[in-house]
Amino acid sequence: MQFQTGPADDRASITVTCPTRTGLLSEVDRRLRAGEGFALATLNLDHLVKLDGSAAFRRAYLAQDLVTADGNPVTWMARAAGQRVELLPGADLVLPLARLAAEAGRKVALVGTTDDSLARAAKALRQAVPGLQIAHLHAPPMGFDPDSEKAEALLTGLGAAGIGLCYLALGAPKQEILAARGRLLAPGVGFASIGAGLDFLSGHQRRAPLWVRRMQMEWLWRAATQPRRLAMRYLRAGLVLPGHMLRAWRQRG
Repeated sequence: MQFQTGPADDRASITVTCPTRTGLLSEVDRRLRAGEGFALATLNLDHLVKLDGSAAFRRAYLAQDLVTADGNPVTWMARAAGQRVELLPGADLVLPLARLAAEAGRKVALVGTTDDSLARAAKALRQAVPGLQIAHLHAPPMGFDPDSEKAEALLTGLGAAGIGLCYLALGAPKQEILAARGRLLAPGVGFASIGAGLDFLSGHQRRAPLWVRRMQMEWLWRAATQPRRLAMRYLRAGLVLPGHMLRAWRQRG
């Protein structure tokens, strides 16, 4: 499934490269055991809005090795294009990826959010995944720039420490831009951009109940619980949905 983003003179074609959970986990397992790095992004409607307005974000997304569908609208668009794409949000991938890292004997790093949230998330991960080696926690300060020298030092440090899997919880587009840069500066590290995944795990944010997610209404839950932060985001996303649905239907044709 491909999504066209950006202006006509700088258009990018973003592809969901991992349409199934089985395929994604198999590829991550292979790379972790082989010591091969990767960049994993989870595409949602908010990302498509940001991709339209940011050339840097488009370049970062094109550098991702693995892209999943994070958000029901992406799966709806795939269905309109006559393709089957499973819903694979970043928050749902945190524990499965940790288990793969533990089985492969690879060290893990947590980057993003806050010191307290990272500490709580690390504790929860260790309890859920026996034998998991969490070797590094880093909560960047406000205003962290993924293109800065500090970001370069962070990435080279992760590579030097032999980190196999690094969760990035910085929000889009920072986390994807940092992951793309990490593919150059720390090619042996697997970077997984998981947004609020660590905050959900630590309890700093409350995720929608399972029954809400099964009704495909998680976006409404989040908008209702964090209206100041998310209401405009979902409004903008809703405005671009019809156009993307039309383009998806045309792909079917």
